[in-house]
Amino acid sequence: MKQLIYLYTFLISSVVFAQNETLFEQGNALYNDGNYEEAIKKYDAIIDNGQHSAELYFNLGNAHYKLNHVAPSIYYYEKALQLSPNDKEIKNNIAFARNMTIDAIDVQQEVGFSKLIKNATNTFSFDMWAKIAVGMIVLFVILFIAYYFTHSTGKKRLSFIGSILSLVIACAALTFAFHKYNLNKHDRPAIVFAQESKVKSEPNLRSGEAFTLHEGTKVQILDTMNSWKKIKLSDGKIGWIPEKDIKMLNNF
Repeated sequence: MKQLIYLYTFLISSVVFAQNETLFEQGNALYNDGNYEEAIKKYDAIIDNGQHSAELYFNLGNAHYKLNHVAPSIYYYEKALQLSPNDKEIKNNIAFARNMTIDAIDVQQEVGFSKLIKNATNTFSFDMWAKIAVGMIVLFVILFIAYYFTHSTGKKRLSFIGSILSLVIACAALTFAFHKYNLNKHDRPAIVFAQESKVKSEPNLRSGEAFTLHEGTKVQILDTMNSWKKIKLSDGKIGWIPEKDIKMLNNF
């Protein structure tokens, strides 16, 4: 019975994969023909099927950019960057898309030791740091066994030094992995989709206006209260925005 279930699941997955490949090729063909709206429909159908990839989001961003859709183009470029953070082409295109935004918001620069640690942590993803830690622990065990059983003084010294270094690297990688996990946990970015949104000082319509945002601006979500989201800008400003005016990036 289990074999039949596995076979059925495999067949369904194969059909969906083939369907998504066809939709992706059709979307690319429509994009190359300048039919961007129809291309978007094909790409959206792939997402509806549960497939996500940097290439798919990148193409969606390109199609929306061609149609001057500010918020959607930035949104999908950002999602592509989440999956492929070192892709130069994505970074280049999102820079062009951000030039279409109205809001000019300064970025608070981190300095000193905290900046150094954050940059080092962001060198790899959480998964990669975890893999490095596991690899170094395995290497430590191998070198320690070699140190224990070898009789040569020189080899013993090298095995001991190597095992200690691998253990230190494993501990460092594990520390970076947990730090990366915490950074990801508190990273709740969103893109403003409303053409113009009045950000309030409190989560209600009667409160005073803190500032105004326009489509395409990236914000960080700090809290939620009813239909309001507490947000923070890159320059440190904080306010409450209607939930309907933004779209979270971490929803895959």
